[in-house]
Amino acid sequence: MDLSTVIATRSNKTIYRDGDKSIKLFEKGFSKADVLNEALNQARVEETELNIPKVLEVTMIEGRWAIVSEFIEGKTLSQLLSENPEKSQEYFDRLIELQIKVHKQRCPLLTKLRDKMFRKISLSEFDSSVKYELQTFLNGMPRHNKVCHGDFVLSNVVITPEDVPYIIDWSHATQGNAAADAARTYLMYLLVGRKNDAEYYINTFCEKNDSPRKYVEKWLRIVAASQSVKGNKDELEFLSRLVNVVDFM
Repeated sequence: MDLSTVIATRSNKTIYRDGDKSIKLFEKGFSKADVLNEALNQARVEETELNIPKVLEVTMIEGRWAIVSEFIEGKTLSQLLSENPEKSQEYFDRLIELQIKVHKQRCPLLTKLRDKMFRKISLSEFDSSVKYELQTFLNGMPRHNKVCHGDFVLSNVVITPEDVPYIIDWSHATQGNAAADAARTYLMYLLVGRKNDAEYYINTFCEKNDSPRKYVEKWLRIVAASQSVKGNKDELEFLSRLVNVVDFM
């Protein structure tokens, strides 16, 4: 395989282009189970109505796991935004419309979001009383079975030259409550200091989805606790504040 053309670099992985293939190469020691689960998620979502790159194979390259998928020619919404900052609302509107389409899909074999969140809370460093409160709160939230991407941000949507959107990076996909998925997107923009984008996103998502903002915000405590497990020290203080908010005004 040709690994001379780097598309992107992420934590613990590098993505290359080899002709009409995309190769996601993980660092040595990366969890085999996580690699296989990501490929399985992607393969399962392929069976929905969404445009996503097809998995071609899972292999090893010089002792490192790799997922080989179709390469989708185009630019991400994030790249388009950097080139056309005046079109920010247009790109976020498109992101939200696609996310709502994702939530209309069903994929019964995906991991349940509730189970994943419960497990993440258990792994967090919050004290036992906070964990118990969060898990009790989680159990009381409405149970849905909508496809949730888990990291639905501008950089994970590729727009082809024909203006066809493709959604990439299904490593965090689950089935569950769409409001949790929206809360996760909102949190991602708050964490990188893009407050205006975060506010436009959540207000527009709630308007287009006919959902009260407060309903989405109720999930922030859960997704913040889940995010804390990643161990980014720069985020912990902010995430802890969200976890300890009882209600959002």
